[in-house]
Amino acid sequence: MFLALREMRHSKARYLLIMVIMLLVSFLVLFVTGLARGLAYANISAVKNMPANYYVVQGDADQTFRRSQLQDQELQSVRSIVGEQNATPLGIQMSTITANDTDVKTDVTFFAVDMKGLLAPTLVKGEGTGNENNGSVVVDRKLEESGVTIGSTIKDQATGMSWKVSGFVQNSSYSHTPVVYLNLTDWQEMKRGMSGSGDVAKKAAYNVIAMKATDKQTETIFNQVKNIEVITEKQAITSIPGYKAEQNSLMMMIIFLFVIAAFVLAVFFYVITIQKTSQFGILKAMGTKMSYLAWSVVGQVLILSIASLSISLLLTFGMNMSLPDSMPFQLDGSTVMLTSCLFVGMSLLGSLISVARVTKIDALEAIGRTGA
Repeated sequence: MFLALREMRHSKARYLLIMVIMLLVSFLVLFVTGLARGLAYANISAVKNMPANYYVVQGDADQTFRRSQLQDQELQSVRSIVGEQNATPLGIQMSTITANDTDVKTDVTFFAVDMKGLLAPTLVKGEGTGNENNGSVVVDRKLEESGVTIGSTIKDQATGMSWKVSGFVQNSSYSHTPVVYLNLTDWQEMKRGMSGSGDVAKKAAYNVIAMKATDKQTETIFNQVKNIEVITEKQAITSIPGYKAEQNSLMMMIIFLFVIAAFVLAVFFYVITIQKTSQFGILKAMGTKMSYLAWSVVGQVLILSIASLSISLLLTFGMNMSLPDSMPFQLDGSTVMLTSCLFVGMSLLGSLISVARVTKIDALEAIGRTGA
């Protein structure tokens, strides 16, 4: 390490340039990773924050909530196994609303839930709504950007139904649209309005049954209830429209950034190593151990990668504080730790090419070249 530090002190400009390049690459990796995590959370937060660990969907719905249609018969069968408090219906409908008779239209997803059940929304502002047909809803705070406030009236474009906003929830999005929570009674009226059916007594189908259950209970449900499928939270999230394609694209970008970082650093240090062939040869002739020379090369990469990564982390968190709320960006501790370890690991992996070059240097040949 002494040799590595002395050389870096002697050639400040060279290693400062390498550090700047590593800083830019690591900052780009962290920013794209935070953007990918933020986009993912904006897509799935409503499902991610649900207290349920399993979901019952129709057997031929391909694990997708919106394609599933379930009736009260399936709900009662599931409740008989896991208990009434541990299973609750969920209706999902994507639509467009306007607020207070304005021309501003906003895409939303309606979530029909039991307002006193497992999926009852947790308010951050205002008051909740009950299960009676009182024409009030709870909405995600993102709708505030469209001018929605507590007391505002929102109108569904498809059915013409209107509701009064009684409260707000935080971080509740589905497929990149804010969620509007309404009770099951209003949900049935809404579905009848969309279908044009005049049969008021007929109950509309639910899409999903959310439940808290053990593995044994889910197996019993699958065996006893016909034409259904029990899926985990992870399967439910993966099946949200657009989620998998979006995350695969961003993940591919991140992987390529790591690979590019490794190649760039490998090329820079390999060129520097070639330029120092004579010096390494002299050190070998003097009896310097190969492990010492290898550690000097790896040590330089380690110092530069950690220093540049530390600065890029500060820049990333500083930029995150200045980003508008409308831009999805999320970096938690575990993601930062994993990304940092991968970046340092890829940097060290790239340095092995230089180490391999040092091992092949012949001391006599290097000395001869110096003498010539």
